[in-house]
Amino acid sequence: MWFLLIFSFFGALIFGLFCIARLSRGITRSNSCLIGKTAIITGANSGLGYQTTLNLAARGCRIIMADVADMEKSKQNVIKFTNNTNILTKKLDLSSLQSVREFAADIIKTEERLDILINNAGIVGSLENRTKDDLHPAMQINYFGHFLLTHLLIDLLKKSAPSRIIFTSSLLAFVNNLSLDNFNFDCSTSQMNKISREWLIYGNNKLAVIIASDIFAQKLKGTEVTSNCIHPGLVKTPIFTRTHTVMENCLHEMFFTCCNFFFAKDAWEGSQTLVHVAVSKKLQRETGKYFVDCKPFVKPRLAYDQQFCQEIWKASEKYVRLEEHEKL
Repeated sequence: MWFLLIFSFFGALIFGLFCIARLSRGITRSNSCLIGKTAIITGANSGLGYQTTLNLAARGCRIIMADVADMEKSKQNVIKFTNNTNILTKKLDLSSLQSVREFAADIIKTEERLDILINNAGIVGSLENRTKDDLHPAMQINYFGHFLLTHLLIDLLKKSAPSRIIFTSSLLAFVNNLSLDNFNFDCSTSQMNKISREWLIYGNNKLAVIIASDIFAQKLKGTEVTSNCIHPGLVKTPIFTRTHTVMENCLHEMFFTCCNFFFAKDAWEGSQTLVHVAVSKKLQRETGKYFVDCKPFVKPRLAYDQQFCQEIWKASEKYVRLEEHEKL
């Protein structure tokens, strides 16, 4: 009897949460035309990046798909589904500061304008502890690489103003232990279990993304270049399905599989907030905001600590080796 009551309670709870998750999903209603505009989308080969590429391309935007993967098939699919042939692919390896610099130099040399920069690429876990730049791979791909890329493209964004910078963050930014001491996390000295460590690193770099987005917004006031970040929701994308590489037991994997099945959005649904912030005319002057389901949302506590945020910003400048003339 008690078993049936408990089972019914949890069944009703899961069903209720499922209904709330479905009904609260934000969908952009913007019909903005992007003919004559140029956008760069990192991580464009799959998942959120690919769906965002499809959406912007359907609006007539010139798209530069940036990814470390071979994007030819994805490019041809975008052209096929949108009838927009103004789609380019360029290799960008965010785990290499040199690759970021080469990519940015190529953009500056070949592109006359940049209206939308979408810093979307990301990973959850990594089998390695350090990149060639002596940075933690997840921190570099999710945060440091985009931090450097945005700096290098600022002048082109200013030239094309009004223009927009959008960062993909996560609600996991609320689960963090970010500090100057563990900013470039050293796995080899961590005593945490692997799964906890990797997700905490993910929360840290997503908090750093929010902090950077806010400071870009502050430093770019008066230039008509806006900077905002978004949480796409729990999404069924490769970044989620590949997390089995950091799972240490079947219980962890079962938990995430259940969450994925009941509550995760598909990639199109997950891309909606990203697209909304990139194209909505109502948000043309909005900057320094954090969006969830197409609406402004509260940020993690540390994102409001100005002294801490400035310390993270200055440390970031050192980690990516910004030259003095490249700093804002």
